[in-house]
Amino acid sequence: MGWMDDAMVELRPWIGRVRITEDDIGLMAVRRVAATFDVDPASIKVGQELPPHWFTVFFGETIVQSELGPDGHPNKGIVLPPIPMPRRMGAGRRVQIMGRLRAGVPAVKKAEVADIVPKAGRSGDIFVLTMRHTIEQQGKTIAIDTFDAIYRPAVPPGQKTTATVATPARTDQKWSEVTKLANTLNFRYGALTWNAHRIHYDGDYTRSEEGYPAIVSNGGLSMHLMINAALKHGRGELTGLTARLVHPLWVGELIDVRGEEQKDGKLKIWAANKDGVLCGEMDLEFSK
Repeated sequence: MGWMDDAMVELRPWIGRVRITEDDIGLMAVRRVAATFDVDPASIKVGQELPPHWFTVFFGETIVQSELGPDGHPNKGIVLPPIPMPRRMGAGRRVQIMGRLRAGVPAVKKAEVADIVPKAGRSGDIFVLTMRHTIEQQGKTIAIDTFDAIYRPAVPPGQKTTATVATPARTDQKWSEVTKLANTLNFRYGALTWNAHRIHYDGDYTRSEEGYPAIVSNGGLSMHLMINAALKHGRGELTGLTARLVHPLWVGELIDVRGEEQKDGKLKIWAANKDGVLCGEMDLEFSK
């Protein structure tokens, strides 16, 4: 990993850097989020507390068009460190929730580069970037969202991306919630989060440049739907969660969120695709 060690000379000073993004949590933006997830938009009023996980759909980076790279992400070194690998995918996540955003009340996101780690992965060399997002509103910390992104090399021309090992999902669930990952849902979520990554809407690019067989459903959307399902079956106030995505979902497929019964304030859920393959896991904690 000599070349990766050399790359870390430039990357290491990024660790600890903080970027602040403001958002007015505007009423119409909130109502668009509500409509996307089948919540009555008219039910949202200024000052109202929002569901505990909705902070994840605000604070989109307003990067000008000329600063987007060929994959639709901002060019390296603008928002995120200039990690010298072209393909980035979300992986694990750890969230602490201390409060809820209120509609129509300005808030800020402090995005800190928590760590950058070079690794020799199963499918070759990778970098793991850890970001820590702290959400604040009216001087109070609402949530701390720490997540990992994996950077991989480019796929050689004409080849497919290295397949994720498929693991069967558990079938002993006590409940399940199934949602179709429709093109329109994927589009709306990308618009809400201002996400221009082309693997989520450009099929030709996704197949030819990234080696995937179809348009990739947004991982953030998968996590949002998993939490939606958990909130239907959980008791108490959501205070935190850990999550990881283990297999991609394709636009047009189904996501089947399955769960155990809540016990001692803890709820374990997982997601499967139409073939019963495990796609994600999540452990949630609720106040008793």
